[in-house]
Amino acid sequence: MKIHFWGVRGSLPAPLTARQVQAKIATVVERITAKDVESEDAKMRFLASLPPWIFGTIGGNTPCIELVSDSGKQFILDCGSGLREFGVRGNHPEDRHYTILLSHFHWDHIQGIPFFGPIFDKRSYIDFYSAFPAAERILAEQNRCPYFPQNGAWENVGKTFHFHQIHELEPFYIDGVKITCKKMQHPGNSYSYSFEQNGKKIIYSTDVELRDSDFDMNDKRNWFFDNADVLIMDCQYTGEDAIAKANWGHSIFSYVVDFASKWHAKKLYFFHHEPIYDDKKIHSMLRAAKWYQDYSGNNKTDIDIAVEGQEIEI
Repeated sequence: MKIHFWGVRGSLPAPLTARQVQAKIATVVERITAKDVESEDAKMRFLASLPPWIFGTIGGNTPCIELVSDSGKQFILDCGSGLREFGVRGNHPEDRHYTILLSHFHWDHIQGIPFFGPIFDKRSYIDFYSAFPAAERILAEQNRCPYFPQNGAWENVGKTFHFHQIHELEPFYIDGVKITCKKMQHPGNSYSYSFEQNGKKIIYSTDVELRDSDFDMNDKRNWFFDNADVLIMDCQYTGEDAIAKANWGHSIFSYVVDFASKWHAKKLYFFHHEPIYDDKKIHSMLRAAKWYQDYSGNNKTDIDIAVEGQEIEI
């Protein structure tokens, strides 16, 4: 299975500011020497030596992930502003049949729908899967005037949408992929998704504030998380911010590191990045997480950051 990150920020889009770009340039100028520009090879070696927070960016779009099964079936997970990027730059199914799974309906997870080009193509067929019975009504409210122009109003685009209610911890299959959802702690609720095919398991768990009960191995419901090849999880806050924002529905990154180790995840991707954190701070959280792993001895899980445009395969 393949994963492509089209949007990785939480809460609201966070484009690079002029000050952040200037800080990156200033840091490069401080590091560069005459030897680094002696030849084209020297330039490339210098660029390759730069930390990722300088030579690149986490990205500013809100949650949208593309998952492609071993058989080529394409799934879209959430419809944040990253959905527009997928609409413009992604590979689209030849039959114009889109399969979308929604975690919940906070705006950062649905705001890309009115800007998704295929909704204006009457040949499109878009399946929405959600555990919320009111999914159609909720999305219809977003696509109404005055929130969006008349050409994107529900009466003009809603016919391309088809809704399917799913139920917590009741597996269903699409094109040979076993899919299961689990309700998590978040204001208004949010659902994590598990995708299993050919012995591989990917879990998408955005917008969750982990509780002690989520670590309870005696609760069979929690085995939903066990032994994932890839765990993509809300790691929005540092410890300091998490204390100030208790009950906002997001997790401390160190707590997620413990959680991933507890449930034997092979690979953990920090996701739903705090919009006020710049690239440098998010990468510092990754370093801190690895130090924490070494200190605690829970270093069986490989940790990385979800970055817009990144593609991985398992």
